[in-house]
Amino acid sequence: MAPSLDPGSPRVRFGSEMRRLREAAQLSQSAVASRLGCTQTQVSRLEKAARTPSKSDAENLDRLFGEVDGVSFVRLYQRIAAQPGSPIWFRNWAEEIEPAARILRSWDPLLVPGLLQTESYAHHLFSQAPQTTPNEVEERVQARIRRQRILDQDNSPLFVVLIDAGVLHREVGGAEVMREQLDHLLDVVQRPTVSIQIVDPKCLTGLLSAFMIAELPDGRPDVIYVDSSTEGQITTDLDSVTAIWKRYEAIRTWAYPEHVSLKMAEEVRREWT
Repeated sequence: MAPSLDPGSPRVRFGSEMRRLREAAQLSQSAVASRLGCTQTQVSRLEKAARTPSKSDAENLDRLFGEVDGVSFVRLYQRIAAQPGSPIWFRNWAEEIEPAARILRSWDPLLVPGLLQTESYAHHLFSQAPQTTPNEVEERVQARIRRQRILDQDNSPLFVVLIDAGVLHREVGGAEVMREQLDHLLDVVQRPTVSIQIVDPKCLTGLLSAFMIAELPDGRPDVIYVDSSTEGQITTDLDSVTAIWKRYEAIRTWAYPEHVSLKMAEEVRREWT
């Protein structure tokens, strides 16, 4: 059963006001979709609070309806963005793309990927962010743990992971945290839906950034997420997707077979004493 939605949440308010004003203007969902540059299904999901609105969605709706009855979609968007947990630009990926994916491919040159991080590992990472309060750290950690639930679903996506060899040696939170983290990698890879390969440190192709590729069902276009220190990029732009696929394949040629990769992880795990 789908979780019930909080009727007082800004995302639910955004959807209900969007539906109310659309119906008052006697516009169909398709008509609004054409003005937002999206599909009728996406408009329906916005109105049902099943999709997180983007900043451009909010701006376009304010232009379409004006601030009728004091409703400002940009202000509602800002309230959504201010909620704890994942940053707003990432929620569309975590809430809409990852759960729907058929295959997720990940490249991580610096850290264990978020979907495979232990709570202790994630806690230490988030606690290092400047001017972060303990409550904010805990909110972000719990948001990450919730995100990982997609790997426990009956229809979980196939998760294909490439990790730079240096990640196994990069200390995050001390030896105990690292042993726990490597134990978790060795455990999770036993699942038939998870594959992990270690990439030779001589591979320089992927040092620019971490990224993920989501292959969606029903012929929908691939979606990529490219990491950065400020705001990640999520796009289906064909040129961008093609460029990331080429980079992924170039990195994969430097990857050790999985059985060799797991042996490497076991050896490094013993070094964390």
